[in-house]
Amino acid sequence: MSKDNFVFDDFLLDVTPETLPFVSGLHEYLLANGCGVKIQSAKSGYVVSYLHTKSKKVVANYVSRKKGLVMRIYGNNAAKYTAFIETLPATMKAEIEKAPVCKRLLDPTKCSSKCTMGNIFTLDGIEHKKCRYNSFMFLLTPESMPFIKSFLLQELTERNAV
Repeated sequence: MSKDNFVFDDFLLDVTPETLPFVSGLHEYLLANGCGVKIQSAKSGYVVSYLHTKSKKVVANYVSRKKGLVMRIYGNNAAKYTAFIETLPATMKAEIEKAPVCKRLLDPTKCSSKCTMGNIFTLDGIEHKKCRYNSFMFLLTPESMPFIKSFLLQELTERNAV
């Protein structure tokens, strides 16, 4: 057994029984669809990142929070699948709306030059310029899980088209 599998198995021990089938299934799906995995230990648990092997950029990662396991999606191509984003449930849209604005998109001098610029997309007819690290962070719930997988499918489809 490789070290990554051992660590991923350790990560799975921290996943609630309700979300375990989703997390395991999504892991297999992402690995089968052009992603590698990087697992790091953090103060609040593990951070499991999925890297698109073609672009070498992170697609998504799991982050442990007090309220539960959160999936952060790096929606670099969100503007290309706005129609999908419009179908998200109200709770997920609310999370997007409360995410901070990308300071660098508004004024490049207000953020580190090393920071990757955020996402520009439309939600409910309003243009948003959100920080790439917080714009698409969703708590794993029975309602959000199918949308999270569909969101990742949209992003991977766009990244693979390049």
